[in-house]
Amino acid sequence: MSWIKDNKFIFALVGGTLAGAILLIFAGTQGSSRYAQAKEKFDAAAADAASFENLALYPTAANRDAKRKALDGYRKSVDSLQIAFAPFRPKEIANISPQEFTTRVLAANTEVRKAFEDAGATIPEAFFVGFEGYKTSLAPAKTTGVLDYQLASIKHLMLELAKAKPAGLKNLHRPALPEEEGKEYKPSATAVARPFPLEIAFVGPEKSAREFLSAITKPENQFVVIRSLRVTNDKKDPPRTADAKFDKPTAPAKAADVFGGGFVLPGDDAAAPAGQAPKTADTSRILAQVLGNEQVQVFIRLDVLQFLPAKKLP
Repeated sequence: MSWIKDNKFIFALVGGTLAGAILLIFAGTQGSSRYAQAKEKFDAAAADAASFENLALYPTAANRDAKRKALDGYRKSVDSLQIAFAPFRPKEIANISPQEFTTRVLAANTEVRKAFEDAGATIPEAFFVGFEGYKTSLAPAKTTGVLDYQLASIKHLMLELAKAKPAGLKNLHRPALPEEEGKEYKPSATAVARPFPLEIAFVGPEKSAREFLSAITKPENQFVVIRSLRVTNDKKDPPRTADAKFDKPTAPAKAADVFGGGFVLPGDDAAAPAGQAPKTADTSRILAQVLGNEQVQVFIRLDVLQFLPAKKLP
């Protein structure tokens, strides 16, 4: 203790140096830790930046110009589609009186029934062009415009089906629209068309199915999208030989006179008059008689599209 009292300055200097060294060591340790953390974050950010630079749409001037060009092309193609769908976009769907709508339904029903009758096709007794619920009641006044638009589409489809000459119409189902249930139809922000769903079932020869499908998919008066289609053969069993109705063979022609301009060699058919082909039995329809008598059951679920007003692109 006497040495410390005699050498206070030296003791204070040594103590201060030791304390400073301890502080420096502590500060260095803390600084090293912060540096390690900062370097780790920097390395992670650098790795992310490098991965972004390898992306196809990294924001370079060249990529910006290419994307702008692609967007311009896409905008032009969308505009051209909106112009192409303009004929299927009604200018206005105005409501009519419920009495007038009923009159139009009655007229359409009469016209369609006559078309099926002229084609020799049957039609359900309860058929009322899809508006069976309005046989004894009037449509709501606020729905007559959209219902009249749908009526025109159904009438067109039924007349096309009658032209195809099926054996008969089995069913026509028209789901109720939201407006008929007191609701409001609100298209989504990205919707470009409103679908009017229908279900049609009929039976007839395969030709009638082909002709009807070809007719309704031609975008002339309306745009139809077939959602599902089921075709089944009316006959479940394969054809039998008894189903074939063979042609009766023609009577052999008499041998021509030697001086009449023709003669017959052994094994040949009877000679025909000069300038005419020899007559043979017509058997070209045998396969058609066996395989072509089936009727097909057809069920179609489709949407008639009403295109909404054109959207202004950003």
